[in-house]
Amino acid sequence: MAPVKTPAGHFSILYFAAASTFTGKTSEDLPAPVRARDLFAMLEGRYPGIRDKVLSSCAVTVNLEYADVGEEDADQQIGEGDEVAIIPPVSSG
Repeated sequence: MAPVKTPAGHFSILYFAAASTFTGKTSEDLPAPVRARDLFAMLEGRYPGIRDKVLSSCAVTVNLEYADVGEEDADQQIGEGDEVAIIPPVSSG
């Protein structure tokens, strides 16, 4: 089965663990471009409460590279065809 192609003008976002539970989705396509610093606000607008309940403790990757959306990578542009992942902390037992 071929990978699903992101629609033109969009980026794909993958939700893992608590992020998937909160959104009810494992992935979706969102309009691009967006600055990394604006990503959480965009998601909060779509899923009220996600910032405090999920995003505040998540790691974020853009094209498989960790991004600090609140600090040094905040001006990074998430562009068409990019892949973003929201990865909540994982505990081990």
